[in-house]
Amino acid sequence: MKYFAPILAIVLFVLCCESSAQLRLPNSNNRLLDTGFYYIHTGCKMMLPVLIVQYEQPVGDTRYQTIRRKHIETLPPVVQHPKLITIHGNITYDGYYQSNADTPFLERDLYQHTLQTTLDIMVKEEYPLHVSFSTSMGNSQFFRNITGANFQYYNQDFKNRLLAKAKRWDAGKLKQKIALEQWKDKLDKDWNELNRLKSWFTAPAQLQKMAELKEYEYRRQLEDSLKKTVVRWTDSITTPLTANISRKDSSLLGFRKMYDEKKLLLDSLMALYTRNERLFVQKEKSYVARKGSLMDALQHSRNEGELISELESMNLPDSILPKGYKAMLAVKSLGLGRTLVDYSELTAKNISIMGVQAEVNPSWYVAFATGKVDYRFRDFIVNDNRVQQYLNMIRVGVGKRDDNHLILSFYTGKKQVYNFNTGTPAGGTIEPPDYKIMGLSLEGRWQLNRNNYVIGEVAKSSLPYYARSVAHQGLGGSMLGFNDHSNEAYAVSTFSFIPATGTRINGMYKRMGANFQSFSLYATGSAQDAWMLQVTQPFFKQQLTLTGSVRQNVYTSVFDNSAYRSNTIFKSIQATFRRKRWPVLSVGYFPSSQLMKLSEDKYVENLFYTLVGTGSYYYNVRNVQMNSIVSATRFYNHQADSNFVYFNSTNLLLNQTVFLGKLTLNGGGSMATNTDYALYGADGSAQYRLLSWLELGAGLKYNYQTVYEIKQLGYLANMRLNIRKIGEIMVSGDKGFVPGVNKQLVPNKTARLTYTKIF
Repeated sequence: MKYFAPILAIVLFVLCCESSAQLRLPNSNNRLLDTGFYYIHTGCKMMLPVLIVQYEQPVGDTRYQTIRRKHIETLPPVVQHPKLITIHGNITYDGYYQSNADTPFLERDLYQHTLQTTLDIMVKEEYPLHVSFSTSMGNSQFFRNITGANFQYYNQDFKNRLLAKAKRWDAGKLKQKIALEQWKDKLDKDWNELNRLKSWFTAPAQLQKMAELKEYEYRRQLEDSLKKTVVRWTDSITTPLTANISRKDSSLLGFRKMYDEKKLLLDSLMALYTRNERLFVQKEKSYVARKGSLMDALQHSRNEGELISELESMNLPDSILPKGYKAMLAVKSLGLGRTLVDYSELTAKNISIMGVQAEVNPSWYVAFATGKVDYRFRDFIVNDNRVQQYLNMIRVGVGKRDDNHLILSFYTGKKQVYNFNTGTPAGGTIEPPDYKIMGLSLEGRWQLNRNNYVIGEVAKSSLPYYARSVAHQGLGGSMLGFNDHSNEAYAVSTFSFIPATGTRINGMYKRMGANFQSFSLYATGSAQDAWMLQVTQPFFKQQLTLTGSVRQNVYTSVFDNSAYRSNTIFKSIQATFRRKRWPVLSVGYFPSSQLMKLSEDKYVENLFYTLVGTGSYYYNVRNVQMNSIVSATRFYNHQADSNFVYFNSTNLLLNQTVFLGKLTLNGGGSMATNTDYALYGADGSAQYRLLSWLELGAGLKYNYQTVYEIKQLGYLANMRLNIRKIGEIMVSGDKGFVPGVNKQLVPNKTARLTYTKIF
């Protein structure tokens, strides 16, 4: 009984409202026209807001009913303005502790703090920008403390934004929709006209007149026949017939004329309608295909010019193409703060600077970069005593960087020289080394066809300070001295794709003089040749991919002695097999490297070959999901290359994961053997999600080293907390083992605290 009063009130309210408002759903097969909110006056003297869905009403469909129009008042239209700025991103803190460090950095009780944040900024819901900040600091004497921030724009982000909008794009919002709807309305009117004209021929009055007309024509034919056969009976027979027919003669002949005219009009309208309907179907198919055309243009256009041309031909609405989209696509990149300079083989490639970098490429090309050299690719970790370095560069040219182009580059700045000559200043005087450099480069790209292109580049730089023979010779003078070819460089790169076989071929060759200097080259002092050839070939309908390469002198590092010219040819090959519901298999043979510390300020990078094979399989056993991984690694190095485990060893690893709802079980075994000993290991762990915001994990690990008969037991534990409106907190601890002196493992404890907030 306690629910009787509320139920009664609801029933009375519904009955009261139903007396003044009725709503019936239309046929679900009808075409949606519009939606909107309306106010309905009810008998209860209330304004009831109702969502009205309007559908196209087929001709003659009397079942369609709407709310009484006199009771409907539409709400005033709401104009939604895009937000000026929308910000999403994340912030992450990572604190890491390690009790022992592996070779080559022998340190104890290390900690590292890293704080970083990334902001994805959307201006007016159309223009994507990125702002990021990161800082990393610790107590290691070898690793650098790095802090930096940057502001960046990439036109690839803008193109991805267009692609995302295209995927959820309602094709009914095209500008061509208006013309297509007008064409459809005209076809409907023509069809109605045809139906009305056809109905005239089938009306009872017209059928009666047609019968009379046929009778009249029959009598006239009979009369003509009688006149020819019985001439003497003409007056007596035809007179009454003529008198009888003459009274209808005018109306029947007029009907015949009208009938013939309408029949001709009907045939003409039918032919016109058939032709227009055929054209409408073609336009409609083209209209429906425009969404696919847009996505294809976004995904497969070779460059921004080709993309802009295709977008313009589609006459797309502003909801897809925002204002200034041509300018946004023309700006390839813009960076402020810590930004990456990646221009060409002989000028600056993979150089990080603290400064400004921009690339603009509508039909002409302009790029510039200026800033302090923060670090360069593959040498940013080591905290050595390098000098302050800076880079200035400007590039101008014609054409598209991703297509045919010709670009002239000028660079200058300061770059530390790494070679045996740097300790002896020119002229034997004791002066600070002059690390300033200057250079010119001319780069051209020839797009042979859609699948093949060649890039060529020539460059000439200033001489290093120790190689300037003329007293007080400046940078520009040494650069423009064309009698000396030791400061010149040449590079050629090729790319080819064969669609019939799916083959990809990459090739590169460059020649650098002994005194050539650039920000892409670590050291000078000896002439260097470098080349590379790589081929990728798929087999069995893309299920097997085979990649092979050969290269010489392409491993450039600040740790190498520049006076040493390597003639070693490095070879690598990798094969990957992927097939649905089969294990993923991969085998590779390629060079690897290990960094070794020889003294307080001397490091060396050792290169050796590694053979790796892996197999991964994700499957179900009685509705239980599992994953199995098998990995085998063989290192072909020497004892001097490594301190412990990786010396000429073979490693095997087996890992098994079982997913049991909230519980995840993980276990595995490992084996590492070399000529001196064998190392066996086993581990097992469990991860359990107690609540949606709480997850715990723990495990054990066991090591056994032969010859030394060392048995060791380690552990691991972790916890994950996901607190609403605060973020995710992860805590983990681990006791493992790392190589120590005398070829024995020593305990190594690590701990990590990570906080992540996504907003």
